[in-house]
Amino acid sequence: MTEEINFILDSTKESMEGSLAHLEKEFLNIRAGKATPQMLGGVFVEYYGSQTPLSQVANVSAPDARTITVTPWEKNMLHPIEKAIMIANLGFNPMNNGDNIIISVPPLTEERRKELAKQAKGEAEDAKISVRNARKDANTDIKKLEKEGTSEDVCKVAEENVQKLTDAYIKKVEELLAAKEAEIMKV
Repeated sequence: MTEEINFILDSTKESMEGSLAHLEKEFLNIRAGKATPQMLGGVFVEYYGSQTPLSQVANVSAPDARTITVTPWEKNMLHPIEKAIMIANLGFNPMNNGDNIIISVPPLTEERRKELAKQAKGEAEDAKISVRNARKDANTDIKKLEKEGTSEDVCKVAEENVQKLTDAYIKKVEELLAAKEAEIMKV
């Protein structure tokens, strides 16, 4: 195969890898029963005039399966952090004890589990769309090469390779979704 086709295949694989990595990151934000510091990964705090990730202004830890503690590095950040957690609309009720913020993670109800499973399905669908878009871009690039004089057989093989990549990554997305759904629905 030509160098251009190898480049197209490599960049397509890289793009699909990125979709998978993004999905895994999104799945970390969907809680599945036990408390983890990643649950607050999407919280941004007003810090000296700019929106800053919570992890950069405080220490976030999970001392047990039902509690998250947030210890700010500056005491004057307690109220802005508490406010940011409320605004993030994660379903948590932060308690400020003057030194740190304690978040009690309630056990998931059956209804909430179903909502989270539905959210996970939506994220997985977004990842599949992203993988298919990478396939479409690759096939478009291959068609351009064919018009520029690359042999039809070489282009056909390249398109088949792109389809194999697509199938493999869609399968990985479905495996990740199945694992996440099982984790969410486990009581």
